[in-house]
Amino acid sequence: MLCKRIGRQLAQAAAALVVLAGPAVVPAAAAGTADGATAGTPAGPADIRAAIEAVPGLRVVEERPAAPGFRFFVLTLHQPADHRHPERGGFEQRLTLLHRGTDHPTVLYTSGYSVSTAQYRSEPAELLDGNQVSTEQRFFGTSRPEPADWNDLDIRQAAADHHHVIEALRAVYRAPWISTGGSKGGMTTVYHRRFYPQDVAGSVAYSAPDNVDDRDDTAYLDFLRTVGTPECRSALQAAQRALLERRTTLVARYQAWADSRGDGFRIVGGADKAFEIAVLRAPFMFWQGRGQAACPAVPAADASDDALYGWLFEVAQLPVYADAVAAEFVPYFYQLGTQLGYFPVETAHLAGLLRYPGATEPRTFVPAGIPLRYRPQAMRDVDRWVRTRGERLMFVNGSADPSVAEPFRLGSGSRDSYLFQVPGGTHSVRIAQLPAADAAAAAATLRRWAGV
Repeated sequence: MLCKRIGRQLAQAAAALVVLAGPAVVPAAAAGTADGATAGTPAGPADIRAAIEAVPGLRVVEERPAAPGFRFFVLTLHQPADHRHPERGGFEQRLTLLHRGTDHPTVLYTSGYSVSTAQYRSEPAELLDGNQVSTEQRFFGTSRPEPADWNDLDIRQAAADHHHVIEALRAVYRAPWISTGGSKGGMTTVYHRRFYPQDVAGSVAYSAPDNVDDRDDTAYLDFLRTVGTPECRSALQAAQRALLERRTTLVARYQAWADSRGDGFRIVGGADKAFEIAVLRAPFMFWQGRGQAACPAVPAADASDDALYGWLFEVAQLPVYADAVAAEFVPYFYQLGTQLGYFPVETAHLAGLLRYPGATEPRTFVPAGIPLRYRPQAMRDVDRWVRTRGERLMFVNGSADPSVAEPFRLGSGSRDSYLFQVPGGTHSVRIAQLPAADAAAAAATLRRWAGV
């Protein structure tokens, strides 16, 4: 469902995460010290840094160089660990602020994971020429209570975090707010609106799954049985079988790779199990991130070990299952196992080659000392709200993305809300990729919501 985001965060860890909605990186430049309304400088108070430093609970960690017309800050905001009992302690939530001007709209962006401290603008921020506040989700990155009570990691507490961010910064940024995110960030955006529907003027959720009933995952399997061409689907299955048939040699290579980095597989339970999980998830991740155009690159069953291993390393992102990265995503799998649900994998064509039943389930990625109890009412409640009371919601999906095999759907009670689809689009879709008429309509709607 959200594996591409994991791969991109892995790339950030290695190269120091590109967000799913395809943000435009803001080039580095000398930061301005003035903050007036003249051309090429951000509009707002005489000293925007002083203004945000005056916000209770907000701390400026650093200001970094930004492109002309912008200022860029890394921030923290004090959040209660449990918003129902703020007296029980809290944590510092990491944020970034790309300041354009207090007379511009502000976009609240979330990836649903940790926050990148690189400068970028999400597509809604580009379209609105807006400010952008990017949030790190509780329990990810540095934004974790100590000691951590895992019961405090749920969609309502995270929504309350976002509400507090907007409440705090609205004293400075009074123009309309828009919220956005892609994949898990898109889901998080919708959850925030469910509990605080009036916080923002509108929301854009990219590639956001709606796993209403985790007991019935047939939509995902049906999608993977029909997406692309039969030839490509057959090639993927043949590659999976070849990989598992050569697992002794390839797992040894995988273990050697981990050893060379001082890494291991304690969380997942060994290199062999990690390898099997990667093979099982490969078709989903292939369609999510690459699509039909990449079918010629799928290695044949008689390809060399190098070709098979290299393809799996890239497509299924083998480093994700080693401890150094897997540890960062324990909160993600905890959320999957308690509220969000997860997608199944096809195994019939791999009969006789599998060793770890249920290996792809969230429990594999969450240490045994952390209890998992799935609460199905959470997703049903959000789905019902979208269909019966959701307002000013925009969903942008790719027609070839298995993550949205179960998409959010609008209902008779949805008001001023829209569902757009990029034909053939995968997981990193943008409004700009929509058919021209839809792209124009989506951009116009976003501007209308923001009063631009």
